[in-house]
Amino acid sequence: MSPEEKIKNEIIQNFGYAYKAFGLSKIMGHVIALLMFSPVPLSLDEICENLNRSKGPVSQIMRRLRDKNLIRRVWQPAGRKDYYEIQPEIFENAFRNNLELVKNNTRLAQSLSESVKKEKSESLDKLRGRLNEMHLFYLLMEKHFERFLNEWTKERKKSITKK
Repeated sequence: MSPEEKIKNEIIQNFGYAYKAFGLSKIMGHVIALLMFSPVPLSLDEICENLNRSKGPVSQIMRRLRDKNLIRRVWQPAGRKDYYEIQPEIFENAFRNNLELVKNNTRLAQSLSESVKKEKSESLDKLRGRLNEMHLFYLLMEKHFERFLNEWTKERKKSITKK
Protein backbone atom coordinates (compact mmCIF):
# COMPACT_ATOMS: atom_id res chain seq x y z
CA MET A 1 0.00 0.00 0.00
CA SER A 2 1.37 3.38 -1.02
CA PRO A 3 1.89 6.20 1.51
CA GLU A 4 -0.97 8.10 -0.18
CA GLU A 5 -3.34 5.13 0.25
CA LYS A 6 -2.37 4.83 3.92
CA ILE A 7 -3.08 8.53 4.48
CA LYS A 8 -6.36 8.29 2.57
CA ASN A 9 -7.50 5.30 4.64
CA GLU A 10 -6.48 6.98 7.89
CA ILE A 11 -8.36 10.18 7.02
CA ILE A 12 -11.47 8.26 5.96
CA GLN A 13 -11.44 6.14 9.11
CA ASN A 14 -10.91 9.09 11.45
CA PHE A 15 -13.55 11.27 9.80
CA GLY A 16 -15.98 8.37 10.22
CA TYR A 17 -15.25 8.27 13.96
CA ALA A 18 -15.49 12.06 14.24
CA TYR A 19 -18.86 12.20 12.49
CA LYS A 20 -20.16 9.35 14.65
CA ALA A 21 -19.06 11.27 17.76
CA PHE A 22 -21.23 14.18 16.53
CA GLY A 23 -24.21 11.84 16.26
CA LEU A 24 -24.00 11.57 12.49
CA SER A 25 -23.37 8.48 10.41
CA LYS A 26 -19.84 7.24 9.91
CA ILE A 27 -20.40 7.00 6.18
CA MET A 28 -21.06 10.77 6.06
CA GLY A 29 -17.61 11.28 7.50
CA HIS A 30 -16.16 8.76 5.07
CA VAL A 31 -17.65 10.59 2.08
CA ILE A 32 -16.44 14.00 3.30
CA ALA A 33 -12.94 12.64 3.92
CA LEU A 34 -12.78 10.98 0.52
CA LEU A 35 -13.89 14.18 -1.23
CA MET A 36 -11.40 16.25 0.79
CA PHE A 37 -8.62 13.85 -0.16
CA SER A 38 -9.48 13.75 -3.84
CA PRO A 39 -7.85 16.44 -6.00
CA VAL A 40 -10.67 16.05 -8.56
CA PRO A 41 -14.46 15.71 -8.29
CA LEU A 42 -15.69 12.12 -7.99
CA SER A 43 -18.73 10.40 -9.44
CA LEU A 44 -21.17 8.49 -7.27
CA ASP A 45 -19.78 5.25 -8.72
CA GLU A 46 -16.23 6.26 -7.80
CA ILE A 47 -17.30 7.19 -4.28
CA CYS A 48 -19.07 3.85 -3.84
CA GLU A 49 -16.09 1.97 -5.22
CA ASN A 50 -13.58 3.82 -3.01
CA LEU A 51 -15.69 3.26 0.12
CA ASN A 52 -16.76 -0.26 -0.84
CA ARG A 53 -20.43 0.70 -0.36
CA SER A 54 -23.58 0.18 -2.38
CA LYS A 55 -25.11 3.02 -4.38
CA GLY A 56 -28.44 3.38 -2.51
CA PRO A 57 -27.16 4.40 0.93
CA VAL A 58 -24.36 6.53 -0.53
CA SER A 59 -26.83 8.34 -2.78
CA GLN A 60 -28.99 9.20 0.27
CA ILE A 61 -25.92 10.43 2.15
CA MET A 62 -24.92 12.58 -0.83
CA ARG A 63 -28.35 14.21 -0.81
CA ARG A 64 -28.12 14.93 2.92
CA LEU A 65 -24.62 16.37 2.57
CA ARG A 66 -25.78 18.59 -0.31
CA ASP A 67 -28.79 19.71 1.74
CA LYS A 68 -26.40 20.68 4.54
CA ASN A 69 -24.27 22.57 2.00
CA LEU A 70 -21.16 20.50 2.73
CA ILE A 71 -20.69 19.11 -0.78
CA ARG A 72 -21.76 20.24 -4.21
CA ARG A 73 -22.53 18.66 -7.53
CA VAL A 74 -20.22 19.80 -10.32
CA TRP A 75 -20.42 19.42 -14.05
CA GLN A 76 -17.77 17.41 -15.82
CA PRO A 77 -17.48 17.35 -19.60
CA ALA A 78 -16.53 13.66 -19.58
CA GLY A 79 -20.01 12.16 -19.45
CA ARG A 80 -23.51 12.30 -18.08
CA LYS A 81 -22.76 11.26 -14.51
CA ASP A 82 -23.01 13.58 -11.54
CA TYR A 83 -19.70 14.49 -9.93
CA TYR A 84 -19.17 15.81 -6.42
CA GLU A 85 -16.64 17.83 -4.48
CA ILE A 86 -16.61 19.48 -1.08
CA GLN A 87 -17.95 23.00 -0.77
CA PRO A 88 -15.10 25.53 -0.55
CA GLU A 89 -16.65 26.82 2.71
CA ILE A 90 -17.28 23.34 4.13
CA PHE A 91 -16.11 24.09 7.67
CA GLU A 92 -17.98 27.36 7.88
CA ASN A 93 -21.11 25.69 6.53
CA ALA A 94 -20.82 22.86 9.07
CA PHE A 95 -20.51 25.47 11.81
CA ARG A 96 -23.54 27.33 10.44
CA ASN A 97 -25.49 24.06 10.57
CA ASN A 98 -24.60 23.80 14.26
CA LEU A 99 -25.62 27.41 14.77
CA GLU A 100 -29.04 26.57 13.35
CA LEU A 101 -29.37 23.77 15.91
CA VAL A 102 -28.49 26.24 18.67
CA LYS A 103 -31.06 28.71 17.35
CA ASN A 104 -33.68 25.94 17.32
CA ASN A 105 -32.88 25.22 20.97
CA THR A 106 -33.18 28.93 21.77
CA ARG A 107 -36.60 29.06 20.13
CA LEU A 108 -37.66 25.86 21.90
CA ALA A 109 -36.62 27.22 25.30
CA GLN A 110 -38.44 30.49 24.67
CA SER A 111 -41.60 28.75 23.48
CA LEU A 112 -41.67 26.32 26.40
CA SER A 113 -40.95 29.14 28.86
CA GLU A 114 -43.90 31.09 27.53
CA SER A 115 -46.18 28.06 27.82
CA VAL A 116 -45.11 27.35 31.39
CA LYS A 117 -45.38 31.03 32.39
CA LYS A 118 -49.10 30.93 31.58
CA GLU A 119 -49.60 28.29 34.24
CA LYS A 120 -49.64 29.78 37.74
CA SER A 121 -48.79 26.53 39.51
CA GLU A 122 -45.99 26.77 42.10
CA SER A 123 -45.00 23.19 41.31
CA LEU A 124 -43.69 24.48 37.98
CA ASP A 125 -41.36 27.06 39.54
CA LYS A 126 -38.29 24.82 39.22
CA LEU A 127 -39.14 24.07 35.58
CA ARG A 128 -39.57 27.79 34.88
CA GLY A 129 -36.11 28.44 36.28
CA ARG A 130 -34.56 25.63 34.24
CA LEU A 131 -36.22 26.77 31.03
CA ASN A 132 -35.13 30.33 31.69
CA GLU A 133 -31.56 29.11 32.20
CA MET A 134 -31.79 27.07 29.00
CA HIS A 135 -32.97 30.13 27.09
CA LEU A 136 -30.19 32.33 28.46
CA PHE A 137 -27.59 29.64 27.77
CA TYR A 138 -28.54 29.26 24.12
CA LEU A 139 -28.86 33.02 23.60
CA LEU A 140 -25.30 33.44 24.84
CA MET A 141 -24.14 30.54 22.68
CA GLU A 142 -25.75 32.16 19.61
CA LYS A 143 -23.97 35.42 20.38
CA HIS A 144 -20.59 33.68 20.62
CA PHE A 145 -21.20 31.59 17.50
CA GLU A 146 -22.09 34.73 15.53
CA ARG A 147 -18.99 36.49 16.82
CA PHE A 148 -16.86 33.49 15.87
CA LEU A 149 -18.33 33.41 12.34
CA ASN A 150 -17.62 37.12 11.88
CA GLU A 151 -14.03 36.61 13.01
CA TRP A 152 -13.66 33.53 10.82
CA THR A 153 -14.92 35.43 7.76
CA LYS A 154 -12.18 38.00 8.26
CA GLU A 155 -9.50 35.32 8.78
CA ARG A 156 -10.61 33.38 5.71
CA LYS A 157 -10.47 36.52 3.55
CA LYS A 158 -6.95 37.20 4.80
CA SER A 159 -5.78 33.67 4.03
CA ILE A 160 -7.33 33.75 0.56
CA THR A 161 -5.68 37.07 -0.34
CA LYS A 162 -2.27 35.71 0.79
CA LYS A 163 -2.44 32.86 -1.75
